[in-house]
Amino acid sequence: MNRGSYGGLSRYQVLVLVVAWLGWIFDSMDATIYNLVLTPALRELLGPRSSPENIGWYGGIILAIFLVGWAVGGVLFGMLADYLGRARTLVITILIYALFTGLAALSHSWWELCIYRFLTALGIGGEWAAGATLVAEVLPERLRVKGAGVLQSAWGAGYFLAAGVSALLSRYSWRAMFLVGIVPAVVALFVRLKVREPERWREARASGRERLTLWELFTPEHRRDTLVGSALAFVAVFGLWGATNWTPTLVREMLGPLGRSPAEITRMVSYAVMCLNAGAIVGYFSFPPLAEWIGRRAAFLWMMLGAAVTLPATFLLPDSYSRALLILPALGFFTNGIFSGFPIYLPELYPTRIRATGAGFCFNAGRVLAASSPFLTGYLVVHLGTFARAASSVAIIYVLGTAVLLFARETKGQTLE
Repeated sequence: MNRGSYGGLSRYQVLVLVVAWLGWIFDSMDATIYNLVLTPALRELLGPRSSPENIGWYGGIILAIFLVGWAVGGVLFGMLADYLGRARTLVITILIYALFTGLAALSHSWWELCIYRFLTALGIGGEWAAGATLVAEVLPERLRVKGAGVLQSAWGAGYFLAAGVSALLSRYSWRAMFLVGIVPAVVALFVRLKVREPERWREARASGRERLTLWELFTPEHRRDTLVGSALAFVAVFGLWGATNWTPTLVREMLGPLGRSPAEITRMVSYAVMCLNAGAIVGYFSFPPLAEWIGRRAAFLWMMLGAAVTLPATFLLPDSYSRALLILPALGFFTNGIFSGFPIYLPELYPTRIRATGAGFCFNAGRVLAASSPFLTGYLVVHLGTFARAASSVAIIYVLGTAVLLFARETKGQTLE
């Protein structure tokens, strides 16, 4: 190791990884806040109409709109990152999701909260496209895959952060949680001052071929990769938002009849989310070495099959809070760990000049369809009677997703352009 380097990375490369990691951790925190306060927030905003069925229904609508915003932001800011630059776009997206998360605290109706969550999602979706591409292009090739795992681990860490903040603020209104979401604006300032555009991106611009259109992703050269990448992301997102992200509501449903105080229930929900994401973080770090060992396609297959089994097991088998805590890490490992594959696989599918556009489109376009997943879960709650039964039925998406891998291109051993 030479002076001024850490584990084979220069100080600047470490800085870029840390900055992108912080952007993603706060991205995760701001996305998770709603899941943690869904029940108390909608109970207040809906007033006399706040029955469990209506909370599930309107909660599903807000989550669906949130995912649409995430998709729009991911595609829009992915394109902007190829035109304007990765670092500049990262600053813009962090400021967007920080500002509108904070403004959500001012909501006085469910549809106002819905609008703020849509605007928040624009920044959250765009941040991943800019950050993942930035890390892929700045890190040396031999450490790029490991770096992708480190970057994705921030999502699990963001869950821990949101759960910890929720536990600390359990005695306060749900609005306080949204106000905390303003904090990431500090990271945006740091990015603006310290991070420069990657050499690969600057060379692509200097070549005079930096201009692109979204339609280029669907030319014969890239069409197959675009459809496969989008389908894989759709499966992962559909399962996560259609089932796993209802975990706080599941735990509240389990604890409700036990006569506990709202503050105590909030703390116990936070602990359950922490257990889920302890497994998620292990999954994030496990996917990269697994992908290097058995290949990208096989690693995705392993995660999908594991999710198909652990999802119904988690929501249907536990008959007590303590047993739920034991199985939640396994659920987090598979349903969240699969996301480490995307900052590895998607940048490998495209050349530098359209890399952020391609990765941003694939990771987010499927969210338009996946937006139906929380809405579907809310619908199923009404007809099946419980969140547990509704969320468990979503597991079939992972089984269907394995068929997509038949058309996926293996990129193991491939270096970025």
